[in-house]
This record gives sequence, structure tokens and C-alpha cells, in this order.
Amino acid sequence: MVQIIAYESRDVRFPTSLDKTGSDAMNEAGDYSAAYCILKTDGAHSGHGMTFTIGRGNDIVCRAIEQVAQRIASHSLESLTADMGKTWRWLVSDSQLRWIGPEKGVTHLALGAVVNALWDLWSKEVGKPLWRLVADMSPEEFVRCIDFRGGAGKKGGFGMPSRIGRCRPNFDIGWLGYGEDKMKSLLHETLAQGYKHFKIKVGGSVEEDRRRLRTARDIIGYEKGNVLMIDANQDCLVRPRSNSLHEPTRRIQALVHRRAHLPRRHPRPRCGVATGEMCQNRVMFKQLLQAQAIDVCQIDACRMGGVNEVLAVLLMAKKFGVPIVPHSGGVGLPEYTQHLSTIDYVVVSGKLSLLEYVDHLHEHFLHPSVIKEGYYVTPTNPGYSVEMKESAFVKFSFPSGEFWESEEAKPILNHLSK
Repeated sequence: MVQIIAYESRDVRFPTSLDKTGSDAMNEAGDYSAAYCILKTDGAHSGHGMTFTIGRGNDIVCRAIEQVAQRIASHSLESLTADMGKTWRWLVSDSQLRWIGPEKGVTHLALGAVVNALWDLWSKEVGKPLWRLVADMSPEEFVRCIDFRGGAGKKGGFGMPSRIGRCRPNFDIGWLGYGEDKMKSLLHETLAQGYKHFKIKVGGSVEEDRRRLRTARDIIGYEKGNVLMIDANQDCLVRPRSNSLHEPTRRIQALVHRRAHLPRRHPRPRCGVATGEMCQNRVMFKQLLQAQAIDVCQIDACRMGGVNEVLAVLLMAKKFGVPIVPHSGGVGLPEYTQHLSTIDYVVVSGKLSLLEYVDHLHEHFLHPSVIKEGYYVTPTNPGYSVEMKESAFVKFSFPSGEFWESEEAKPILNHLSK
């Protein structure tokens, strides 16, 4: 019987603000960061989980991870996984920690890191990738992982197709901080690699947004089967001429999303609405789905409270007939969401889906996500795929990692001190 004997949090930050990777309408220069959780055991494996931030505040989430993780230290893995729904409810119901949430913000980010580390440990112990662990559950075992409190919906059935599919990624290609030449070269490069779906950031001036979108359309074509999506990152100024609109408003508001979702009065086809990157829990997703406010449900692997809560949203999206396209832009998210998209296909919806992909920082993981001929390759290594290499911790741990003590880090650190 494997016993969890200790836990550790690590603050890992990558200097993506130096080249504006990840820049968008609301986030000009983020440093992609992992608030990282390690569950140590007396056995052969440890559990690794993380949540994603963009720099400052990552240390606060790390402290919250320690508060959550201490609740499962000294427990056996068997006792925790015997009823994962009960374990999730117990972790989320600490009344004192809950007071500074509840089920959102720093405490919920920390919960996601710890819960995902627990699922990673469980998957490693049974020798399966996370998606396979879930796919091998009976319907009753699957449903028992979910906390249905908060009006998350009724328990429903789901099919289990026998064929394993590959998820087709869409490429986050037009960061707001990228120049036109770099955007053009990335578009040509990814077209050649077989991508069919491209997402461009907007939210600067309307004129600049139109120029960027016109450039993208000129390259990917208008009648070639390629899909253009735009990411407003909560700061949409105009209704765009594109196939899909991602995260249009500053705040998660179901009725505002519904207004964006409704057809316009003139005959031009409306723009579909996708949301989820900043959607903090299953109840918020329930409200968006009930209000018929979104066309695409973008679950986030660590904005919500880990695998358990994601499973609840997968079932609700299936009930409302809304496709799942996981949010997958930041460090570690493609590694996470390749499992979640596969779970949706194999266990819940039976439909292949798009899955976002950004081609950076994968080299820091032991088992990074792999793209082949324009598709994700279904992961086969045991675990949840976010275990980082030790070299990543040595170089990018904050504030004492090799990079953060170097001259190269000074522009960022000087900015922090202003």
C-alpha cells in the first residue's frame, strides 16, 4: 500500500515576457509559470501536478498548494482513490481555506495542482496514461469521481467507442506582441505542417486587428477549408468576421456571452462564441451552457479544480450538445489537455475534437506532447504527462534558479521592482 509521506511546491517561471510569447489584449508581457506540486511517497513513484500562471503571484499559489497538500499527507493512495469524488469534496470543503475562495481564485488553482498530482500518482501506480485510467472505469466509477453539488446537473450515460482517435490541434499563432513578418512565417510554416485551424490574438486598435486578420486570411485562404479563429482575451471591441470568437468579454458573464452568441439581424453568418480559459468552476460552465451562451466549451485543465471537475463539465457539455475544445496555450497545458480531449472522445462524446497547441516549452517535460501530421499523438506513458525534468527546476526555479540569477533576467527583475 503506497503512502503519501510528504509534499513539495515549486515556483517555476519561464521568461516568455522577453519575446512577448503569450501576449494578448489583457496580458502584455507574461512570464509563463508553473505553480508546481510534488506528492512524495514511500513507493517507486511520485505524483506531479501544476497550475499555470503568468508570473507574479505564482509564489502565492505555491503557498496555497502547501495548504491543500498537507491534508493528504500521511494518507494512503488506496484510501484516497477508493472514492475520488469523496476525496475531491473533502479537499474543497476545508471551511477556512474555502472562505478565501470559494472554488475560485488562488485556492482553486492550488486545488487543481494537488488533485492533478494525485491523479498523476494514481496513473503511474497502475501503469496507465491518465486518459486510459479513466477510459477503463465503469460508468459508475466515472460518475462517482464527480461532485454533483452546486447544481452541476444530473448523472447521465455516455458511450465508449472502441477506436482511439487523435486530436487535431489548432495553432495559437498570432500573439499580439509578434511582428507581421514573424506571424507570416509561422502561418506559412504551420500550413506546411498540415494545420487547418489558426487562432489570432486581437484587442489592440481596431485598425491593427483588421490588418492582422486580413494578413492571416490572405495566407490561409478564403475557400481552402482553413478555419480562422480569433482570441479576444476578454477585450473584444467589435464583432469580427471570423469563424470563431474566443473569450469575448472581460468578465465571465453568461448573459453577455449569450448576446454575443445570438444571431445578428442581417444575413451574414454569425461568429461562434468559445469560452472557458478564465471559467473557474463547473457551476459557471453550467450557467453558460444553460443560457445557451457558448458554441464551444473550452475546459481548462488547471483553472478548475483538477480532473474531477473537468469530468463534470464534459458530461454537461455532452448533455447540451456543445463541443469540447480544451484551452491549451500555457506551459504544461498541451501535456494535460491531450488526455482530457481523449477522455472526451473515448468516454463521453464519441467525437474527435480540435485541441489548441502552442509550440514552446515542451522540452522541459519528461513526456512532452507530440504532434505528427497535424494531429496530437495519443500519449502512452503512465501518468498525466506534466512531470518536469530536473534541469527545468535548476534553471528556472524562482528566484534562485540559474536563469533568474543571471544578467539576462535583469530586465524582468528590474521591471518587477518598479
